[in-house]
Amino acid sequence: MKVLIIGSGGREHALGWKLDQSTKVHELYFAPGNAGTSFLGTNVAINVTEIDQLVEFAKSEEIGLTIVGPEDPLCDGIVEAFEKEGLRIFGPNTECSKFESSKDFTKNFLKRHNIPTAAYNTYTDYDSALAGLDEVSYPIVIKADGLALGKGVVIAENYEHATATLDVMMNQAQFGDAGSTVVIEEFLDGPELSLLCIVSHNRVIPLDFARDYKRALDGDKGLNTGGVGCYSPVPVENHVQKEIKAINEMIEKGLIEDGYDFTGILFIGYIVQNDVPYVLEFNVRFGDPETEVLMPRLESDLFDILNKAIDDTLVDEDLIWSNEQAVGVILTSKGYPEAFEKGHTIKLPAQKPTGTLLFHNGTAFDDDSVVNAAGRVLTAVGLGKTKEDARLLAYNLVGRIESDNLTYRTDIAK
Repeated sequence: MKVLIIGSGGREHALGWKLDQSTKVHELYFAPGNAGTSFLGTNVAINVTEIDQLVEFAKSEEIGLTIVGPEDPLCDGIVEAFEKEGLRIFGPNTECSKFESSKDFTKNFLKRHNIPTAAYNTYTDYDSALAGLDEVSYPIVIKADGLALGKGVVIAENYEHATATLDVMMNQAQFGDAGSTVVIEEFLDGPELSLLCIVSHNRVIPLDFARDYKRALDGDKGLNTGGVGCYSPVPVENHVQKEIKAINEMIEKGLIEDGYDFTGILFIGYIVQNDVPYVLEFNVRFGDPETEVLMPRLESDLFDILNKAIDDTLVDEDLIWSNEQAVGVILTSKGYPEAFEKGHTIKLPAQKPTGTLLFHNGTAFDDDSVVNAAGRVLTAVGLGKTKEDARLLAYNLVGRIESDNLTYRTDIAK
């Protein structure tokens, strides 16, 4: 069968790498893809939001399954557009995609179904948000309500920091319309967990735990990013696992009670404060960088899993995991997540160390040379019996990549 993967990042490269192992997948297409995906299949010069063109391509090439990587086309209605033409696609519909496109929508869902989350208020204008700062204890979390590429979250340590953040989001429109509404919520402190779940017609079937690193600099300092490193699995106390399982069941029950028909990925961001898990956020797509460390550990056929989810036949036992540890280190363009230059040549190693993988997040070709084309550029993944083994392998691979414009954190999974 022919498979189309929509997107151009490390997530899409990792999904393609995994799907390429299936005997049922005969051809892979990526729209638009990157330099790395071109070695797995065919890159197609269609942007992720050009939905009509994507539909026509899928029809003309007789694509058997389309997988949507990023959130924008999901929120723009790509699933309905494909299904209207009788095309098979994996991802949530527009209504369910609101769990990512609006923080307030998600918080209301969590509150309505008594799902543990941080206390919050939502504001649609600057003056009322400013007045709301008089009623909080610091630090607080300020979130742009809409899509902000994983960067619209600020932990404000004091009133001055909070007012400056509101000004940037609501008055200066740093995130465009995404920041015209903000959610101000209680700050929760503790280790975070990423739990990607495959949802099959509202049934929530979790993948394994992962932990990502959002801050740009060592020691969890610097600006928030889309994620600059990750590892999986994550040791989680049994009682916390049980509570998370109960919360997942509450989410499933809420989806059913509210009349949704959710099929796709539900990415649940958890935080564990004083041994109690709370839901931080929802996303509705495969996480990046989580996908790059989860796919190498998944022993099951991903093609089968996604089709079973669409057909409502997927069960927990279909997901089989390796005992290996995976650590992913992301190399970023210097300056990311602020201004950075593109087009710098990258010399990739002729041979990778055994037990490593290299996924492309933001690369392109300039003639025959690979160059950086985005803020997050490459993910070096190490696989080992222990987390430290995997970590050393990942950094061994990082050390073999040559460029004058790439940087990385040195403390991922340390």
